[in-house]
Amino acid sequence: MSSKIHSTKSNLQVLYEDNHIIVVNKRAGDIVQGDKTGDEPLSEIVKSYLKAKYNKPGNVYLGVVHRLDRPTTGIVLFAKTSKALPRLNKLFSEKKAKKTYWALVKNTPPKLQDTLMHWLRKNPKNNKSTAFPKEVSGSKKAILHYKIIKSLHNFYLLEIDLETGRHHQIRTQLASIGCPIKGDLKYGFNRSNKDGSISLHARTLEFIHPVKKEDIALSAPLPDDPLWSACTD
Repeated sequence: MSSKIHSTKSNLQVLYEDNHIIVVNKRAGDIVQGDKTGDEPLSEIVKSYLKAKYNKPGNVYLGVVHRLDRPTTGIVLFAKTSKALPRLNKLFSEKKAKKTYWALVKNTPPKLQDTLMHWLRKNPKNNKSTAFPKEVSGSKKAILHYKIIKSLHNFYLLEIDLETGRHHQIRTQLASIGCPIKGDLKYGFNRSNKDGSISLHARTLEFIHPVKKEDIALSAPLPDDPLWSACTD
């Protein structure tokens, strides 16, 4: 992983915060929760931020609600209270939180918009999923909806809505229709992005606040990159 995207506490981008939740714009290279690499996860970076901001003694409570792949960027929501966490978990498990992703692909998708359904099977040995047209042993059904929202020089910007949340789902399903995400060597793109990222961004998140019961709608700024910048021109 490139040192350019190593985690630092100094440039955490907070999109929303109140007494019960905090939402940040994850950078490529950040892991949401600790793993076998031993690298400092985003959850600990956020805890350190809260501890310093509010001068909190002792441990800081922070609940992980959902995750993004390490090379992916965009919106991540955390619970700041034990009251909020189970309510947010319930929202996500009941698919009442709406997440929208943007992806850059080089090859032309088969259709302007489409629904993709596959059966995905994860291989823990290489941390990779494989898409099958029909159910196979150990597979789980995966459904997503995509549409082309912009045609760029040599690339297409896709907007993606997930019906299911499977391991590497967007990456696997787009690769299966011949459209691997820019920079995603694992799923067939021909070269990496300079910073080790893949061009997949969790763009928006809409949900009902777990305590206030208000509608929350958030959008994560795109990575600082000329191609991403062209998406909003």
